Amino acid sequence: MRRPFLILCAALASAGLAGCEALQRTDSLFGFITPYRIDIVQGNAITKEQAALVKPGLSRLQVRDILGTPMLADPFHADRWDYIFTLRRPGTEPQRRSVVVTFEKDVVKAIEAPELPSERDFVASISRFKDLKAPKLELTEEERAALPVPPKKEAPPAEPMGAVREYPPLESS
Repeated sequence: MRRPFLILCAALASAGLAGCEALQRTDSLFGFITPYRIDIVQGNAITKEQAALVKPGLSRLQVRDILGTPMLADPFHADRWDYIFTLRRPGTEPQRRSVVVTFEKDVVKAIEAPELPSERDFVASISRFKDLKAPKLELTEEERAALPVPPKKEAPPAEPMGAVREYPPLESS
């Protein structure tokens, strides 16, 4: 008598726990209510153009001016700076990039930067507005030639403003 009751309680408890796990996986309550999740951005966002500026022979100060302060400067490996960038956004795959700059006698020896995006690609990857087109900033030569020429206005002759007066000299002789 007692055994079937315990089996029933265990089955209900495991079903209840499985339901809780399913709610955590879908990240919503019954498909209607979803919590607000913030974007988590950490580290230095380094682009292909910035990494191209770092060349062997640059000093640590010059590297810091170009790439910023490193995310990790290990006291046990003083000749290595690690620049790490991570971006976690709800609904997208997390982004993680790592750039390593090695020094020899306080000048750059090498830079390891695997597959960095260009600045334009990086901005496009973090933009929430994928469907919007960027506004056109310049006209082509054909579009400039098609513009109407503004009419030339002749400036009216300048009229004197205020009363014209002559003053006596400031110094008297």
